[in-house]
Amino acid sequence: MRTAQVVPIEMSEGQDIGRERPGGTALVKTVFVKTYGCQMNVYDSARMTEVLAPLGYRPVSVPDGADFIIVNTCHIREKASEKVFSELGRLRRHKEARAAGGGRMFIAVTGCVAQAEGAEILRRAPYVDMVLGPQTYHRLPELVARMERAETGGAGRVATDFPVEAKFDHLPARDGGQTISAFLTVQEGCDKFCSFCVVPYTRGAEFSRPVAQVLAEAAQLVRGGAREIVLLGQNVNAYRGQGPDGAPWGLDRLISALAPIAGLTRLRYTTSHPADMDDRLIAAHRDVPMLMPYLHLPVQSGADRILRAMNRRHTGDDYRRLVRRLRAARPDIALSSDFIVGFPGESEADFEQTLALVGEIGFTQAYSFKYSPRPGTPASLMDGQVPESVKADRLARLQILLDSQQAAFNRQSVGQTMPVLVERPGRRPGQMVGRSPYLQAVRTAAPVGAIGSTIELRITASDARGLAGVPVAHASERVTA
Repeated sequence: MRTAQVVPIEMSEGQDIGRERPGGTALVKTVFVKTYGCQMNVYDSARMTEVLAPLGYRPVSVPDGADFIIVNTCHIREKASEKVFSELGRLRRHKEARAAGGGRMFIAVTGCVAQAEGAEILRRAPYVDMVLGPQTYHRLPELVARMERAETGGAGRVATDFPVEAKFDHLPARDGGQTISAFLTVQEGCDKFCSFCVVPYTRGAEFSRPVAQVLAEAAQLVRGGAREIVLLGQNVNAYRGQGPDGAPWGLDRLISALAPIAGLTRLRYTTSHPADMDDRLIAAHRDVPMLMPYLHLPVQSGADRILRAMNRRHTGDDYRRLVRRLRAARPDIALSSDFIVGFPGESEADFEQTLALVGEIGFTQAYSFKYSPRPGTPASLMDGQVPESVKADRLARLQILLDSQQAAFNRQSVGQTMPVLVERPGRRPGQMVGRSPYLQAVRTAAPVGAIGSTIELRITASDARGLAGVPVAHASERVTA
């Protein structure tokens, strides 16, 4: 449960095919995508590689020699902008080396930093060819085609508006899951305006995709090999997509409609806001077995005074009552959460209320952060900014408690039998890694052919990496596709 780092995720698997050089030798057009931040950005990066495929671009795992580089950015964490400019400085050398050899390389910046600071990016990094906000990447093929036709790069091309039409209406159908657990964005944007958060300014107002569109994409993912689908949204439980009956559907009805898809075995969703957790969605955790008993439900603080300053729209007791209702509906549900320490004005007594709430509820996982001011947010202008040393001390104390809770939950799993969805090979020969219903990583001995299957495992050990287990007796008879 250490502080979640902004770790680049390179969306890069694939075979290289492309146009022809004179003489018949294949000339590959390649794209390297570097992704920072949340699962939504991971989803967006995957969709960007898909929309570029008809132009002949295939993903690669390193930027060296790539024809096109995309930096998909996140604006949530501390010094996000400076990290982007540092990365662009490194990529500039690749572009210059390519030019020295007589070739061309294009660089695009996408995502939330692009949305918030597009003009500044072009001013400080004029070698960047394109800046796209998260609601406009469906325009990527058009802009790339224009760059390719130009004698020089497309410097200065900016697309950071919030179009009236949904970008999803302009994206091609998915080409399959290509992963056992697949992300599927169903909702974007936020209307909550928490005082510390930039999402309403970078992702725009809340928008929900129509039910039919979501069902079609989910079915395509399952046909491509996905067995678990994770529904994504900035406030995913605020989902209100138009249903086939013309009425808005809540997330509970969407989950019920997804469950019958043949071949789909698990559903999850993230991230939720406590204010949007209604009775129908709580009941879905009781009534839909495919919905996993794990919920990420950020609380941020245990102190009502700080929650009001954050504009969170709930109190500590509201959160406690919500957890009791969830556990009444699904007694085995596991909870994870987000915490910010050192928010402006936070006193030691306020922080101790957070520790008390954590101790009372118990979390199996959590993401905890020191508050960092995001430009343009109300909290960045508040009085009472907490010294860095105090924030660091509080974060360390909170993480000790959260780590102990995660370790205890994992230890309690030892001796249990649970279904594990096998996702990928492990580090050792003959080892496979999957996920428990509670999102724990589980290692076991299994053949490669078990990937995509759900196997009943008896958990034999827990450690810092997760769990280890062995198939129960006659496991070969209990493997389900």
